[in-house]
Amino acid sequence: MLGLGIIGWIIIGGLAGWIGSKIMGTDEQQGIVMNVVVGVIGGLIGGFILSIFFDVHNAGWLFSFLTCLLGSVILLWVVKKVSTHA
Repeated sequence: MLGLGIIGWIIIGGLAGWIGSKIMGTDEQQGIVMNVVVGVIGGLIGGFILSIFFDVHNAGWLFSFLTCLLGSVILLWVVKKVSTHA
């Protein structure tokens, strides 16, 4: 995903963070900036997890988006679990 550049990170991260927040039911609590942040951090998380099983380098936009989406859902799930127990 590093080959996408900063604009690619923002676009894919924003979309993945937004869809991830829709899946996890947290969309009302997040704005566009948080969606991008969640998506980019989700991309790092998803990329780390998927790199264990697959070669994730130069996989393309679709795989990068799905990686960000997976990581976003995992991140939001962890945040929800931690915040409900705090």
